[in-house]
Amino acid sequence: MTQNNAPLLRVDHLTKHFPAGGGRVVHAVDDVSFAIRRGSTLGLVGESGCGKSSCARTIIRIYEPTSGSIFLDGDDISALSQKQLLPYRRKMQMIFQDPYASLNARMTVQDIVAEPLRAHHICQSRAEEREMVIEMLGRVGLNRDHAGRYAHEFSGGQRQRVGIARALILKPELVICDEPISALDVSIQAQVVNLLRSFQQAQGLTYLFIAHDLSMVRYVSDDVGVMYLGQLVELCRADEIYAHPAHPYTQGLLSSVPIPDPVAARLRDTVGLEGDLPSPIAPPSGCRFHTRCPHATAKCGEQAPALREAAPGHFVACHQVNG
Repeated sequence: MTQNNAPLLRVDHLTKHFPAGGGRVVHAVDDVSFAIRRGSTLGLVGESGCGKSSCARTIIRIYEPTSGSIFLDGDDISALSQKQLLPYRRKMQMIFQDPYASLNARMTVQDIVAEPLRAHHICQSRAEEREMVIEMLGRVGLNRDHAGRYAHEFSGGQRQRVGIARALILKPELVICDEPISALDVSIQAQVVNLLRSFQQAQGLTYLFIAHDLSMVRYVSDDVGVMYLGQLVELCRADEIYAHPAHPYTQGLLSSVPIPDPVAARLRDTVGLEGDLPSPIAPPSGCRFHTRCPHATAKCGEQAPALREAAPGHFVACHQVNG
């Protein structure tokens, strides 16, 4: 759902490195740039360990960026202190991957969902706070009776609904969804995704949706970015990336998506991903994917490709892609 073309979030050359001891550095996120239009969803995909979650946590300032800029609604928030950042916290919230770990086991659902209200001094009384919490619980499919219970009393899907209620009760503009369905049963995943979409349609929310399930990303996203070993290697409209994947890594990811039709599965061309993801402590020189790429040349091992527009609105970081 896109309301206008103005980006709510813009990330310019974002980099996040972690010290690994002995003078070594983990290159979690390296020179990543993208923008998300207001009211739309950008799906960020890639293998585990490619830097998706580190990128998300740096954007929302759980991690401090090593370098680069983060613009929220035109304001650069990358260098703000935590005190200066507080007003922007109301505009951006996060739904975490594991609903079993992200909820405080010693707090009731009422207190978990009310915590952001208290941090920002939204309510004038506990009665007002309770009514706001109960209203939000109802919107995510829970009821008044659930407010006095503890997280361990709920199923995984219910816990994630509590996490969604906590993230959305401040009416944020940007919501970062860090693999919000990967820890849930398949039967529950569609319910949670449809819940997120209904909130987006009702409130014009902007989502950064991180996942490794490419079929689900296709369902929820307007645009898709593909990350590999800390870098963005492809970025374009969702329908375009599934119809015409340009980067060999994207082609390999899409080839690994199961097809329910066994005949079609046997007939389709597959592009396998050989080998394991290299260490982010010592990423390969040149194109980081060249050690696993079937089309790699000597140039790929020597020179890092820039993310460039190979076709209108279709950006690819690959020496072998013409454009």
